[in-house]
Amino acid sequence: MRPVDIQPIGEELAVKWEDGSESFINLQLMRRACPCASCAGEKDIMGNLHKGPEATLQPNSFVLARFGIVGGYGFQPQWADGHNTGIFAFDHLKRLAELPNN
Repeated sequence: MRPVDIQPIGEELAVKWEDGSESFINLQLMRRACPCASCAGEKDIMGNLHKGPEATLQPNSFVLARFGIVGGYGFQPQWADGHNTGIFAFDHLKRLAELPNN
């Protein structure tokens, strides 16, 4: 499912989906769920997980500075601390929105 509108509102990302439903995703949850190789890691051909050192997150790590849409499949945030390598597939955003305590 694809979004038709995405807007940051306070500490949340509001997403209106093509079926008319709406989701609100906590920005802190989003940042902590960043799917980039540095944050989430990536597996080599043998299945070993490699990831960067644990990032020290500051208050501005959870502030959305700007964002872009990548192709027809993803959302790429740029956080106020400069981090911008995570691309959230739209289905990943939808799953985050459906988590309890979001």
